[in-house]
Amino acid sequence: MVGVLFLGGKVMSHFFYFISDQFFIDFPDPYLMINSTSKKRPCFFAFPDQNDQNVLWLIPISSQIEKYRKIEANDLRRHNVCDRIHFSNVMGYEKAFLIQNMFPITKKYIQETYIDKNTKTEVTLKPQDENEIIKKANKALRLHKKGIKILFCDIDFIINNIKNF
Repeated sequence: MVGVLFLGGKVMSHFFYFISDQFFIDFPDPYLMINSTSKKRPCFFAFPDQNDQNVLWLIPISSQIEKYRKIEANDLRRHNVCDRIHFSNVMGYEKAFLIQNMFPITKKYIQETYIDKNTKTEVTLKPQDENEIIKKANKALRLHKKGIKILFCDIDFIINNIKNF
């Protein structure tokens, strides 16, 4: 098994990770995208919490592009903006970044780093794509704090209890 990227004892943000099943046991939520039993998925893009250096936010990615393009088109038609989904290339393939399904996590639950089998390097994004995804995610968090529901899972429960487990 590939390890987890650490720097100074902290999980490196801006990479992709797989998380342990224990997270889903500790935080059962029907809106979390749980681990597959047959394949290593989903994988999650990580970025740091702005207020707590021990917390990362994870955004699942999906290859179901047609499904999420329809959701994006509906949001654009109704609201002229879609901040809950973002499309970007990962290892040469278009993926949907499901900001609507993001959640907080600590390094305890990070299982391993997503490694490109061909290059044996960590999977990353182009800086401009990474910045746009994080910008949309932070906007979703700001809207959540104002009571506007974009995020599906109970992030308040997770953030309030994540350090107790």
